[in-house]
Amino acid sequence: MTPDNTSVLLIYTGGTIGMIENVETGALENFNFEQLQKHIPELQRFMFRIGTYQFDPPMDSSDMDPDAWRKLVRVISDNYDRYSGFVILHGTDTMAYTASALSFMLEGLNKPVILTGSQLPIGVLRTDGKENLLTSIEIATACHPDGQPIVPEVSIFFENHLMRGNRTTKMNAENFNAFRSFNYPVLASVGIHIKYNNVQIRTNGRHHELKPHYLLDTNVAVLKLFPGIQENVIASVLATEGLRAVVLETYGSGNAPRKEWFLRRLRNASEQGIVIVNVTQCSAGTVEMERYETGYQLMQAGVVCGYDSTTESAVTKLMFLLGHDYPPAKVRELMGRPLAGEITV
Repeated sequence: MTPDNTSVLLIYTGGTIGMIENVETGALENFNFEQLQKHIPELQRFMFRIGTYQFDPPMDSSDMDPDAWRKLVRVISDNYDRYSGFVILHGTDTMAYTASALSFMLEGLNKPVILTGSQLPIGVLRTDGKENLLTSIEIATACHPDGQPIVPEVSIFFENHLMRGNRTTKMNAENFNAFRSFNYPVLASVGIHIKYNNVQIRTNGRHHELKPHYLLDTNVAVLKLFPGIQENVIASVLATEGLRAVVLETYGSGNAPRKEWFLRRLRNASEQGIVIVNVTQCSAGTVEMERYETGYQLMQAGVVCGYDSTTESAVTKLMFLLGHDYPPAKVRELMGRPLAGEITV
């Protein structure tokens, strides 16, 4: 039984789930929310109120940016007291970035915010969108016997798994199991029953007030290392005008070349106040900079450890911290501390 005051706000941003095939061109185009409801008549069977909010025009998720994240935060904040949970329909390409950003921007969150979508449009016979949407709504309204929501955090639901949003990466463009949380257990597994992994779910306590944040600074770059990378490539990235932070994608457990010019470039950038965060290119595992000499030399150059952070989480967390205008030393310190369960230290 769901309590009488249960309700969900369905926020449609765009993405494959809400697309339909143009008969003439064969291309997928966005359609509106009413058509979505037509394709999923099961929505009528929920015994509680489902409100809707639609981005107009809908966005392809490759166009997602901090302005769209601010809009989502505002919609959730404005409606926070009117709904018991929120489900965001979103394209898969940047879903992990949006989920990560929201986990930092919605401080004190005590209600479910679930992002979902699909690999096949809702109008297609074999669509995965219907299952993803219906289950997300069910999880968004799930409560403990005392009325507290079971999953009061930002998460992604896709193909039978509920995952912490800022731990998730899109790793498959073809299969229905598009997302994976490599370094953190799933929050729930869905079969005939929904099995919640309560130990892993993050709770803020019932007395927390939602504190929405809107300040983000996008002067961030991602620098992926590869054998043979040229000094001028690294120099030009680090010399980018206005640059304040770099996510450095290193090898293995946080290793990088030991070339003199490379370490000197990083040291100079760090001394100029650019925050450089070390994350691994590997899908799973953590950065341990004390483990090998190469990692230790990065520490000496002022590079900070990103632990088991995803690139998506590291990028959005830096935007969030820089948006608050913390000095570089404070940003470095906070990058080593979990703010929303995004890293294991």
